[in-house]
Amino acid sequence: MSQTEKVLHAETIIASGAVTARRLVGFDGAQATVTGAKVMGPAVNDAADGEPVAVNAIGSLLVESGAAVAVGADIVTDTQGRAITNPAVGGEYIVGQAVTAVSGAGILVRVLFK
Repeated sequence: MSQTEKVLHAETIIASGAVTARRLVGFDGAQATVTGAKVMGPAVNDAADGEPVAVNAIGSLLVESGAAVAVGADIVTDTQGRAITNPAVGGEYIVGQAVTAVSGAGILVRVLFK
């Protein structure tokens, strides 16, 4: 089943290092590498260091999953910029809630970013 997204706000920034489409990107332009890090949103396009990358920031957005996710789960980034369920070990930045469920890694999950 194909998923759609509803983008309410996007930003274009300069990539700091390689960025992969549909993975989470920080405000510094780098793809997230720390579980629970604060991020702007998912990249729309692949980008090499120094290239422009569009980042969707608000809306019902598609993100590559890093593990199985249930509907309604609080979502954080993993160490590869993928969406995972909040492990709740402390200090995680919750990016939004899952609108769809996925059964494992590498699947697009729709997340409500507010």
